[in-house]
Amino acid sequence: MMRARAPASSANLGPGFDALAVALDCYVQVEIEPAGSLRIRSEGEGAGLCDDASHLAVRVASSILGHDRIEVIVRSQIPVSRGLGSSAALAAAAAAAAGSDDPFSVAADLDGHPENAAASVFGGLVAATHVDGRPRAAQLPLSDELAFVVIIPDRALVTAEARAVLPGTVSRDDALFNLGRMGLLLAGLAEPSLLTAAATADRLHQDARATLFPEAPALLTALVDCGALASCWSGAGPSLLGVTLESSAEKVCAGAQVALADSGLTGRVLVLRADRRGIVYGEDAELPTSRP
Repeated sequence: MMRARAPASSANLGPGFDALAVALDCYVQVEIEPAGSLRIRSEGEGAGLCDDASHLAVRVASSILGHDRIEVIVRSQIPVSRGLGSSAALAAAAAAAAGSDDPFSVAADLDGHPENAAASVFGGLVAATHVDGRPRAAQLPLSDELAFVVIIPDRALVTAEARAVLPGTVSRDDALFNLGRMGLLLAGLAEPSLLTAAATADRLHQDARATLFPEAPALLTALVDCGALASCWSGAGPSLLGVTLESSAEKVCAGAQVALADSGLTGRVLVLRADRRGIVYGEDAELPTSRP
């Protein structure tokens, strides 16, 4: 039996559209062992949605192994279709458990863009892109003083739908706006005294996606009003991320819960920390029991 675990991730982080992501300490675990025929079982988030040959973990593992005479067990803490990189993390964990020597490329190719996959495989804060048709990633400085408050509404938002509302072209001014903010953001994530709410401002995707989630702007503002240093969409949403000092995390979480209730939405608010390890194997791949 082979077991691997990969963390969730929050991508974009405001101005870093399709380029930045941070790994978060919420996980998916995949176990694979030989069997006479295909067996698949899923537990936790997304359990039972497709426990058959169409399951992403099965497709990844069987493509690597060259057959489907396996038993696959998936245990996940990562909410599905909530902008927390559940597909990339699952693909990475399945590829690792199946013995791939490059789970990053496997997950990036399946996910279509590499930043979520990079965070799940390598951990920490990453920048990722394609170079000559191949995914490339680099880890970036990330302060230990930071924590992440995540608002997770009880509302799915499929990534394809969230991408469909984006404009086909952007102006030079908007591109320059995002590049400048991304520089501020990277400086602030390395040194929190430099991080301000302006660093996560964006003109490429968040406003367009707010047509699908009109409560988002007010909730993003509420996160900062509660004490977060900055706030942004998590991936394609609908989850929203507050970047906060560790010392302020519980206060921000409490305020975010009030704001979520005031918006008329149901959902969860979690305090997460950066995962620094990425994929882990074997006994190290146990799921922490403190996560929902």
